[in-house]
Amino acid sequence: MLLTFIFFICLLGMVGKLIGFAFKFSWSIIKIAFYIVFLPFILIAMVVGGLLYLAFPILIIAMIIGFVAKEA
Repeated sequence: MLLTFIFFICLLGMVGKLIGFAFKFSWSIIKIAFYIVFLPFILIAMVVGGLLYLAFPILIIAMIIGFVAKEA
C-alpha cells in the first residue's frame, strides 16, 4: 500500500517534469502524446494489473532521465 502511494507521488512528479520538457523543447506531437498520455497510462495499467515490480523500475528510470537531462 505504501509502495503504491509512493509510486503515484513519483508518477505525478514525472508527468509534471515531462510536461515542462515537452513544451520547452517543442517536441513533435507524437512525442508529446507518448510521454504525457501513453507512458503514464501504461504505468498505471501495469500497477492495476499487478505488475508493480515492473512498473516501478520503469518509473524510476524515467525520473532519473528527467532529472539528469539539462533544460535549455
